[in-house]
Amino acid sequence: MTKAIMIQGTGSNVGKSMIVAGILRACERRGITTRPFKPQNMSNNAAVTEDGGEIGRAQALQARAAGVAPHTDMNPILLKPQSATGAQVIVQGQIAGHQEAAAFGQNKAALMPAVMQSFQRLARGCDLVVVEGAGSPAETNLRAGDIANMGFATAAGCPVILMGDIDRGGVIAQIVGTKAVLDAADTAMVRGFAVNKFRGDRTLFDAGRDDIAARTGWPSLGVIPWFDQAHRLPAEDVMDLPARAGTSDGGCVIAVPRLPRISNFDDLDPLAAEPDVDLRLITPGSPLPADADLVLLTGSKATIADLAALRAEGWDIDLAAHIRRGGHVLGLCGGYQMLGQTIADPHGIEGPPGIVPGLGHMNIETVMAPKKHLALKDALHPASGTSLEGYEIHIGETSGPDCDRAWLEVDGTPEGAASPDGRVKGCYMHGIFNADGFRKAYLAELGAGSSVAFEAGVDAALDALADHVETYIDLDLLLSLAEEIRQN
Repeated sequence: MTKAIMIQGTGSNVGKSMIVAGILRACERRGITTRPFKPQNMSNNAAVTEDGGEIGRAQALQARAAGVAPHTDMNPILLKPQSATGAQVIVQGQIAGHQEAAAFGQNKAALMPAVMQSFQRLARGCDLVVVEGAGSPAETNLRAGDIANMGFATAAGCPVILMGDIDRGGVIAQIVGTKAVLDAADTAMVRGFAVNKFRGDRTLFDAGRDDIAARTGWPSLGVIPWFDQAHRLPAEDVMDLPARAGTSDGGCVIAVPRLPRISNFDDLDPLAAEPDVDLRLITPGSPLPADADLVLLTGSKATIADLAALRAEGWDIDLAAHIRRGGHVLGLCGGYQMLGQTIADPHGIEGPPGIVPGLGHMNIETVMAPKKHLALKDALHPASGTSLEGYEIHIGETSGPDCDRAWLEVDGTPEGAASPDGRVKGCYMHGIFNADGFRKAYLAELGAGSSVAFEAGVDAALDALADHVETYIDLDLLLSLAEEIRQN
């Protein structure tokens, strides 16, 4: 008998993903087999799964918390923003097309069968499915055809715990106000509430907690303090990046331009964790720092558009000056493509068909192609003899003379490119800095040390998060509120 419970939030970034991960790890330690599930996610931070698809990075972390491999059924609908109003639509791990926001709003109900199919399939192999909502159920303008929050909960018969964020203020109004705008059928799905991100003496909020319970009729599952080790977990959202960057007062300076469609930015997490690294996320309006040892160009969901944005900020001029000073540059995926001579998009995948000049710092060319590369990879860094694991998730093929200086071997095949002096490099491989040996070798080239066991630190942080959940959430009550899944 498989049960389910859903954690919804009063808004975005209230900590749903992290708390779900903590619940999953706590249940796993109790011997309960669990799976994470998020019907619909919007993120350019994606993970590649063993079954050859992609899901939101947060669901991959939750799968790790549950002690299982990530699977496309854990996040059947993934929206990857490519412009201010449009996104690539991923259904059960594969590209299903591109839609503008208005069109998606009108058509999203058609995706509910895929959502329910994945949910039912996932539920067959576990005791409990912990479901995460998206945004807020109080967005009544989005309720029609909803598949992410109450639309899913009512269709699946999945009970809901509503979580508010006291750190942003007004948490009583967040939770009570949510109930006020829900219709009767949706309200009936809510079984309790929790308050997240509390700082200070929790007893000072006892009256507030009791007031919420009195006004809603819902029991409290806990007032959860701020989790101080959150920075040790892979970034869920680009909103989390400023808090992670610039944590060192000295050492190796790594500058990362924050481009509008930055993607797979959890590549930065292992670097941010290093005490000898000063990781600086450079926001629009600021120049690239002259004291940077490395400029790192991350992945992008819209490479050509982000390249234009980079030029509009004048960062191309800063980058050229950085190279003249003898600085190092690393491009990952989209950043790799930008560093070449040209980027051709003959099929109009990212916009009107055409060819645009690249930054010209490597003698390579990229041609965008409809086929998307999605695969987990094993690699070797021959210069240091270190092995690493990672993944490829990109559209486009890159070739040219500088590819003859490939600096990685992926599944036995040369990968990447380097300039003749070796100071400018690029590759399609994500996740390379997670490998402690490679990261140590790479930072040594920049004159920096490495003292972090990154992957072990992630698992330690998940265990600490589970302790946090066990301490501050009534997990027994939460488990008692979970209800049996109706199998079709």
